[in-house]
Amino acid sequence: MDSLRFNLQQSPFQLRPRRTIRPRITNISNQTEETDPRPPSSAGKIQRLVLNNEGRTKLNAGPDREFYSYPRFVNHVDDGFISSLTDLYRNRLRSGSIVLDLMSSWVSHLPEEVKYEKVVGHGLNAQELARNPRLDYFFVKDLNEDQKLEFQDKYFDAVLCSVGVQYLQQPEKVFAEVYRVLKPGGALIVSFSNRMFYEKAIRVWRDGTEYGRVQLVVQYFQSVQGFTQPETIRQQPPPGGGAEKPVLNWFMGLIGLASRPDPFNAVIAYKNFKPLYE
Repeated sequence: MDSLRFNLQQSPFQLRPRRTIRPRITNISNQTEETDPRPPSSAGKIQRLVLNNEGRTKLNAGPDREFYSYPRFVNHVDDGFISSLTDLYRNRLRSGSIVLDLMSSWVSHLPEEVKYEKVVGHGLNAQELARNPRLDYFFVKDLNEDQKLEFQDKYFDAVLCSVGVQYLQQPEKVFAEVYRVLKPGGALIVSFSNRMFYEKAIRVWRDGTEYGRVQLVVQYFQSVQGFTQPETIRQQPPPGGGAEKPVLNWFMGLIGLASRPDPFNAVIAYKNFKPLYE
């Protein structure tokens, strides 16, 4: 499926011309083939598949584009998670970087005070992406249908994926494409909590434990040749929903009204090497 691409300097819903695939007649077999006009991929080499076919299945097997066709202007994680993620980006992303925010939404987790050369957003709902204040450009694409990213090799300084990895049915191919578009030394930062659209998360994620999901993302990195050893960050909320008001938290938990803060998990690796400035 071709992706839809938007420039935020124009109307957020102005469609660019679709790419066309033209038939090519071969002299040898005299058969018509469909040829992709894009250059051959130099994606990272996939060393092994992490998931089997059953592990990639979803309860809702309908098209993802239909599921996300209407905007959801809500926060999918709590303020504590967002604060931890913003601090992580503040510490790991350099000013002036070119950044790709995969599976983004209307909310930006990038620190407001840091200036980047360009921030490109990706998602499945154009209305949400048009509301994201940090995106210079965005495109709509279903990565479960087509994992190809239409960017040149070694283009981005960093690629981010926040609270979306649980929906990828072909994570090995997506991580391989991310490797291709990253500059040497560029970072891929994958963050997630324990929240999800249950019917759209893949089976291995639904059935896994929180620790198991962290290790699963580690394996996604390790499946692609060239990433550095993944670094994991885990921040667990204190028992009882927080330490600020322990008596109140205890009482709210007793009557079933307490909401435990979201755990924060992140897995980070770099293309070829970790830069010295980190």
